[in-house]
Amino acid sequence: MIDVLVVDDDYRVAEINAKYVGKVPGFRVTARAHSAAQALTTVQRGGIALVLLDHYLPDHTGLELVHRMREQGIGTDVIMITAAGDVATVQQAMRLGALHYLVKPFTFAALRTRLESYAALRRTVDRVGGHGVTGQEQVDRIFGALRTAPAPPSPGLPSGHSEPTTDLICGVLHHADQPLSAHEVAARTGLSRSTAQRYLRHLEQAGRLRLSLKYGDTGRPEHRYAWVAP
Repeated sequence: MIDVLVVDDDYRVAEINAKYVGKVPGFRVTARAHSAAQALTTVQRGGIALVLLDHYLPDHTGLELVHRMREQGIGTDVIMITAAGDVATVQQAMRLGALHYLVKPFTFAALRTRLESYAALRRTVDRVGGHGVTGQEQVDRIFGALRTAPAPPSPGLPSGHSEPTTDLICGVLHHADQPLSAHEVAARTGLSRSTAQRYLRHLEQAGRLRLSLKYGDTGRPEHRYAWVAP
């Protein structure tokens, strides 16, 4: 089994990512961290093979954490999973040795593809390393193991929708003790109101949420959404 540390400042997102990892054969999440300091302490103890790392953390950035790890001689592998999509951050991640870079929001299929290519890389290194000698052919095999094909769109989700965001919204509504408006869902998930509305509309049309209207004294009625038990 490949032991994984999931690092994300949002507890709910970390839990969703951990569940996704658990669906991929050969991987298991053995720890979660919600700050760079927690993550560094965890990898210092040893036993972690792979870190799924968010960039935006409350104390340091994810890349600052990777830099600190490398300074201390910690060679634990890293896959970035973050909303930071600017070229400078991507380039810095490459220079620090991140093996993959996955931009939020993403689908389970996209994460699974990267984890499977990482597992293939480990198998290839083990096979090549067993011979004790590497030539260009063996080097090409190692680098080629990290190549990934484009992930197929997640079935059942419209274009532009992701499974983690869908799961995040469903989780909020599932645990709510009363129907919530799009504004309330946005506040609890950290999403924009327009994004929350888009996902809520799809989930209601798919029969996973129940829509009700709350009438006030003036103006249009407020749309409120409640979880529908399967």
